[in-house]
Amino acid sequence: MKIPHPIPYQGSKRIIANEIMRFFPKKIDRFIEPFAGSAAMSVASAFFYKANQFLINDINEPLICLWDKIVNMPEEIVRDYHEIWTGQLGNEEEYYYQIRQKFNETQEPKYLLFLLAKCVKAAVRYNSEGNFNQSPDKRRKGRMPENMRYDIISVSNLLKGKTLFYSMDYEKILNMATPNDLVYMDPPYQGTAKNGGFRYLENLNREDFMISLYKLNQKNIPFILSYDGRTGEKTYGEELPDKLNLRKVEIDAGRSSTATLHNRNHRTYEALYISENIAQTINFDEKQKSLIRQPTLFETI
Repeated sequence: MKIPHPIPYQGSKRIIANEIMRFFPKKIDRFIEPFAGSAAMSVASAFFYKANQFLINDINEPLICLWDKIVNMPEEIVRDYHEIWTGQLGNEEEYYYQIRQKFNETQEPKYLLFLLAKCVKAAVRYNSEGNFNQSPDKRRKGRMPENMRYDIISVSNLLKGKTLFYSMDYEKILNMATPNDLVYMDPPYQGTAKNGGFRYLENLNREDFMISLYKLNQKNIPFILSYDGRTGEKTYGEELPDKLNLRKVEIDAGRSSTATLHNRNHRTYEALYISENIAQTINFDEKQKSLIRQPTLFETI
């Protein structure tokens, strides 16, 4: 069995999803992703029956429209992808730029799926005007339609009838959460924004975000946060304040792609923060001790 993954996305947590799920509370009514991206954690949670309902949000509206189509109109997006993918044959590079222009003009999710499947390193990048500006990977044609079809249909079967989609500010989504939910957050890493050439459409104000975490604690809402990390000796981002009472673990996310490119053996460690109300119910210390990096089902894809 393999966990389906129709949307390739740089920074996706699909490879370390199993490690993250070790820290889930035993009972979750609704799983909430305010910064969904590829929604890897929602898909994994549905695959392993971790929650009954799902709320998937991202400020990138075309991305959420794409997710809505994948889950609720899978046959339509399968046909669209097949048609767009086959249209590139014999003229791959010029065709990619034509599709990119169409997407920037129309914001149609069907074009976005092709761009995600074909762009360099699945790295979603926007310029300061908000236009998708990543280049094509000239070495490949993108995900084969039959493989994409399998993942789209499989994800639809997992999430259809259980999922609500939003494209709103994360604070509005957090206001919907209750103590019976689990909020998983994978926000933009510190210092990344569209003007910096990264995949994110807007800055995340650190102070405002810290206030949002404090409010979750006050409401006794369980949450797990992926927030920065380190590669080799290089650390990214500031530590979260102690007053939030979060438990921190590091998850081995594998060899850094940049290190591989330069023939170095640096590994990337993702920082994971667990809210205190979860840590008190899951024997946190034992789970932390057993956090040994093993290949997961995602890595067989």
